[in-house]
Amino acid sequence: MTFRHAPRSLLIVAIASAIGLGFAYLAGANSVGIGGFSAVFVCALAAFAVNWIAFIPAAITQSDRYYDTMGAVTYLTVIAAACYAAWPLDLRGAVVAVMVAIWTIRLGTFLFRRIHSAGGTDQRFEKIKINPPRFLVAWTLQAIWVIFTASAALIVITSEQTADIGVFFWVGSAIWAIGFAFEVIADNQKRIFKADPANKGKFIRSGLWAWSQHPNYFGEITLWTGILVIALPVLAGWSYLAIISPLFVTLLLTKVSGINLLDCIAKERWGDDPEYKNYTRKTPVLFPRPPAR
Repeated sequence: MTFRHAPRSLLIVAIASAIGLGFAYLAGANSVGIGGFSAVFVCALAAFAVNWIAFIPAAITQSDRYYDTMGAVTYLTVIAAACYAAWPLDLRGAVVAVMVAIWTIRLGTFLFRRIHSAGGTDQRFEKIKINPPRFLVAWTLQAIWVIFTASAALIVITSEQTADIGVFFWVGSAIWAIGFAFEVIADNQKRIFKADPANKGKFIRSGLWAWSQHPNYFGEITLWTGILVIALPVLAGWSYLAIISPLFVTLLLTKVSGINLLDCIAKERWGDDPEYKNYTRKTPVLFPRPPAR
């Protein structure tokens, strides 16, 4: 165990926490209250609390086994807190709560199975889990991920503004359904592909992966966009900060911890393979397109 660069890491934790809580304070301006604070702000506090509590045993055991699982637990916690604060929910809030819960349980289960099939370790944390301050940064950033990503959903559920069910609700629901289907189908296709011993050392290029190099990421961006569309009729003032939800997801998956990292790994493995070069040349990186015949 090491504590190198502890002051810098703790400063990052403090700044990230201030940004997350400040964002939630502003975004929840039109939300119902809990104990004198907006429900969105309380949900943000809960997100940090869940991750900081989970960090303690993880740091002691130097284990990242349950990191992704606790991400799912954080989503379910903040959605449950939002529902409690705004109960009884209107139809818009109830549908969005169910959407997020379904997505969370599905993705959380998928990631839990994947990490355990890989031996219970994640290469992202090999160097930082032995350094508690740096490891705390990772858990803090997971709370930020939940706060920003779920912001539109939390605002919808807890908003004191109401609006009739109309075109935004139905269009947003359709967008969410398309995105969710893309993510689920793409993840399942890749899981089946990797489980086949005949595909060891190969890259997937069938099914939705023939339409996009990262169809699961396209699906995730799309479903959060759908939730934002559902939210639009109840946004007002500072609650328009909910627009950050799909923008943040897009930034995260394309520039921070998604496509850029996976593409580097893929190039190391198959960069000299003519078939891989042909695949990346003909197949869109993110937004799907029918494969050329």
